[in-house]
Amino acid sequence: MKERSYFALFKLINSFNLSLFCDLSRYLLCEVCVPDRSSLQLLEDRTIYNTLRAAVNRAHGDYGSALFNIGVIVKYLNAHTGVVLIRSRKKHYRLIWSALSFITCLENRGQKVQCFLNCLHVGGTIRTCQKFLVKYNRQQLHRMLPACKTDAEKQEVRRAILSCSLSNVREEEADEDGSDDDGDEET
Repeated sequence: MKERSYFALFKLINSFNLSLFCDLSRYLLCEVCVPDRSSLQLLEDRTIYNTLRAAVNRAHGDYGSALFNIGVIVKYLNAHTGVVLIRSRKKHYRLIWSALSFITCLENRGQKVQCFLNCLHVGGTIRTCQKFLVKYNRQQLHRMLPACKTDAEKQEVRRAILSCSLSNVREEEADEDGSDDDGDEET
């Protein structure tokens, strides 16, 4: 009987340590959809953060605000493409995701930009989001190809399609792995 109680105690301590020290995250890869693409240049990560915080507060009240303040960060914003990467805790990412639909405009420096956030992908790492983004961009370029009017436009889109292949991503990773000297080895 002592063995069972030790095992139960060990299991309890182990689960407590995992919940305390494991900071599991989810990354929401979103696209800012605006009627005028030039208005994307006005965006900043703090603008999206504050707007998202207000949307969570509106949708989920004090409970949502408290969870938002614990672990939500805008990790990446590309103002040219409108791609946003938002990190949140794994347990609460659905709460953040549900609040995205309440965002109708972003306000920065006194200018309001009418928009909505489209969640493209939810991933466990930034790397999986990057891989998805490469595939997504490639699909978008394939959709653009029939809409091209001149041969020069078609050639430019084809060149862009070839440049965003996964083999290029792997080559870049190999270059990064070769330059890093962590001492870690993969088997």
